[in-house]
Amino acid sequence: METTFTKNKSLLDWLDEKVELLKPSNIVWIDGSADQIAALKKEAVETGEMIKLNEDLLPDCYLHRTAENDVARVEDRTLICSREEKDAGPTNHWMEPSKAYDMLYKIAAGSYEGRTMYIIPYSMGPVGSPLSKIGIEITDSIYVVLNMNIMTRVGQKVLDVLGDSNDWVRGMHCKCDVDPENRWICQFPEDNTIISVNSAYGGNVLLGKKCFALRIASYLGKQEMWQAEHMLILGLEKPDGEVKYICAAFPSACGKTNLAMLIPPEGYAKKGYKVWCVGDDISWIRKGEDGRLYAINPENGFFGVAPGTNMKSNPNALKSTMSGTIFTNVCHDLDDNTVWWEGLDKPAPTNAIDWKGNPWNGQESSEKGAHPNSRFTAPATNCPCISSEFENPQGVPISAIVFGGRRAKLTPLVYQSKSWNHGVFVGSIMGSETTAAATGAVGVVRRDPMAMLPFCGYNMGDYWKHWIEIGETLDPEKAPKIFNVNWFRKDDEGHFLWPGFGDNLRVLDWIIDRCDGKVDAQETAIGYLPYAKDINVEGLDITTEDVANILDVDKDAWEEELKGVEELYAKFGDALPKELEDELQTVKENLEK
Repeated sequence: METTFTKNKSLLDWLDEKVELLKPSNIVWIDGSADQIAALKKEAVETGEMIKLNEDLLPDCYLHRTAENDVARVEDRTLICSREEKDAGPTNHWMEPSKAYDMLYKIAAGSYEGRTMYIIPYSMGPVGSPLSKIGIEITDSIYVVLNMNIMTRVGQKVLDVLGDSNDWVRGMHCKCDVDPENRWICQFPEDNTIISVNSAYGGNVLLGKKCFALRIASYLGKQEMWQAEHMLILGLEKPDGEVKYICAAFPSACGKTNLAMLIPPEGYAKKGYKVWCVGDDISWIRKGEDGRLYAINPENGFFGVAPGTNMKSNPNALKSTMSGTIFTNVCHDLDDNTVWWEGLDKPAPTNAIDWKGNPWNGQESSEKGAHPNSRFTAPATNCPCISSEFENPQGVPISAIVFGGRRAKLTPLVYQSKSWNHGVFVGSIMGSETTAAATGAVGVVRRDPMAMLPFCGYNMGDYWKHWIEIGETLDPEKAPKIFNVNWFRKDDEGHFLWPGFGDNLRVLDWIIDRCDGKVDAQETAIGYLPYAKDINVEGLDITTEDVANILDVDKDAWEEELKGVEELYAKFGDALPKELEDELQTVKENLEK
């Protein structure tokens, strides 16, 4: 292939192979220019792929619907194609690479006939940052191009930084027939390659997102001594103006985006507390020259779940969607040509089209107007609390790492690990009640170590070992402290014991005070817990006694929990690090005491 965009031989040779395989009728390089993006939006509206929304109320916003069979990630059809099955590990689906390539190329062959091949050069992380990586995605979907333009940094500037390097991730997406029986999302970690066929849903086709930024990047991190984690990054600014940064991992629908964009409670805001969002989903973490861990958000936008997002739960996320946003599988309000979803702060429209494309009257229908996993793709720069460090190529220094999940009974509001390795143990045993973001049953407790179970690109036993090895390189004085939180504890009647949302700042405040050595904690069998008096409940209808109840450690429940942990660990055989076995044994002995 000859082009003025790049002279990179590895890239041009790869594209020649793909053109021969896919047989596109047209080829378009995405240069990232405003004119090109505007023309693609216009084309998508003309073909019906997207609907232009009310320009006065939602400027430069569009609605898209996927096929009804294509509305979420498909974990059973997401494969790690490492050369050795053991390198994929027991929690990933594996296929031998040559067999996978053969299967995928047969499905994809000729699938671009009559279609355009879009070539998207994109950077994960600020263009040119030493922490960033470059990918190329080819796709036959304008929807993918326009979403990647929001979610990543795209265009000529990326090719200029890449130069003639071979250090780039190869991504091939083919809509094909959107056939669920032939839908595959395959990662080839040793080949820096991702192939996605027969899907058009964001989580499966925006290859910079989970496929590259977590599955491939986690493997690259293992090779290059850094980490790719399913973690938000927030900055907590105290009244003295100092900002401390926290990385936090939660499984889907556990309030991760809400926490990343948290609005401080009134009393805290008056004192001058602020929260700054660096990222809502993914962190790339690397040791800096000063020996501390630094994190960047490799993304450039938010791919958020729409239902439940409102002015009470997450005003900053809602405000982020007010311009330049693509909405997927939400309800279309025909009266004012805007969008609606369950949980929005206004009544359901009566004259609307539901996410399936059918007429819908929200006052009469028993069906949902928006799919439970419907999405918005919004530019990060829209967020009112976006951090001034968002584009910092060096990243931000991390003081604390927080793990969390949705547990009604077991886990206290917050506790701190006793050491780095104990923190790795705490992350490894995470469990959460399932939600609609992944296909399958809802409400079942599912183990999700570090919230990485669907996203780790290699054997999770080796991934835990990598965490332990990272810890060995850190000065304990400079290493982030590790915590676990649970906003979802309930009483026997099923009522939440903690108000959550903005009031979660009260817990973050304690976490930062612990990192700074400003507050004591009580040692328990599972870790260091706050003294109830040290969680500020001023302005809440909660007593110190209530806080003590949310901090309770139930010995019997924890002994039962550890049986589940043993079942999880047993899957890994020899790949389970001895350090985690030792931590499990220590907690068991502590509970017996």
